Amino acid sequence: MTSSIAKSPAQFPVLRNLQFSPIKQGEDQLIVLWDPSGLSKEKLVLPLNFFFIVQHFDGEHSIQDIGALYLKRFGEFLMPNKVEQLVTDLEQKLFLEGERVEAAKQQARIAYRQQPIRQAAFAGRSYEADGVKLKKQIDGFFTSGEGPDFKPSENRGKLIKGLVAPTYDLKQAGSVYAWAYKELQEAQQPDVYVIIGTAHAGLENFFAVTDKDFETPLGVVPADRTIVDQLKGLVPKFFDEEMAHQTEHAIEFQLPFLQTIVGKPFTIVPILSSFSALSLNDPAVQSSVEQLLSAFREVIAASGRTVCIIAAGELAHLGMRYGDSAPPTDFSFHRSMQQDLEMLKPVEELKPAGFSGYIQKENDQRRISGFSPIYSLLRLIQAEKGQVLRYDRGITDQYNSTVTYASLAFF
Repeated sequence: MTSSIAKSPAQFPVLRNLQFSPIKQGEDQLIVLWDPSGLSKEKLVLPLNFFFIVQHFDGEHSIQDIGALYLKRFGEFLMPNKVEQLVTDLEQKLFLEGERVEAAKQQARIAYRQQPIRQAAFAGRSYEADGVKLKKQIDGFFTSGEGPDFKPSENRGKLIKGLVAPTYDLKQAGSVYAWAYKELQEAQQPDVYVIIGTAHAGLENFFAVTDKDFETPLGVVPADRTIVDQLKGLVPKFFDEEMAHQTEHAIEFQLPFLQTIVGKPFTIVPILSSFSALSLNDPAVQSSVEQLLSAFREVIAASGRTVCIIAAGELAHLGMRYGDSAPPTDFSFHRSMQQDLEMLKPVEELKPAGFSGYIQKENDQRRISGFSPIYSLLRLIQAEKGQVLRYDRGITDQYNSTVTYASLAFF
């Protein structure tokens, strides 16, 4: 018989969905924790033995259980006051689930709704904050040695149906974005851009739509009120987590390219998504994903307008920052590159089941974070074929942790 006694958060603490990264200070290896949702702006640096403790803050292990595991692992007793101090620190930083975090989320939701527009959050950090300099920076991605330059596209003049672009820092990956947006520049351009970006902090409802206009140093990009309002009428639950847009960069990073390239007024439908290929085996996840995608198809068809779907997301995440026990080697990176290109074959062929099946077969060991936007694009798009245009990687820390990404176009 199971006990019906509620587990007290003080005795069974639950860590929020945080990101972590190994760092070196002198001879010591430490772990830095932060909140990708932006609800907390704090960082916490922990020695490895304390990181071992917080990894067991899962609501299943009591403080006593963790003490026993600690003794087994490190051969020394864990002083209760040390854990209490750690729990207090984490609570103050909004790193633990509980009333404090719920109240902060509620406040943040209200603040987001009151803002007239979704303000640029990464200007001056990931790309130029000055409009003139930003225009020059974007142009530079096209003409750089890694960029697409001026060779005409074989799809010139055709109606473009979709793009896949990275969400990696523009300063490093700008030329890979440019390969995708060069196709858009030369194509017959649609009226509406549906941008589906990765929600790196995760989403309870798997999708978050917002009706906010987006600002960048190049001006304000209007949300397509007609489409968004109809969507809200059909599936209101997918607007519950729209606050996630405030600190997420996936959509913002696409906008300076659209503003530079598109030669006529346009609107966007901003959507964040977060579900894995493995989670699609769960009927509840599948049904929720289906709900948004079918409502969306209905709204697009009724609008009678031409639409381009942009999936903004990355591919593999390799190395200690992402949970591997050792840094990637040249060999493991090249093997991953071959796997990425194999995995993108069903994407080029517009086969969503083949794409998710490939990742499921690998057990998502390489952590394909852009799965949900790319899968959604494949389920929504009406195109004949896709093509991988460019592939590259970024190094994210001193341990050679690696993120891979690609640009694709669909006609």
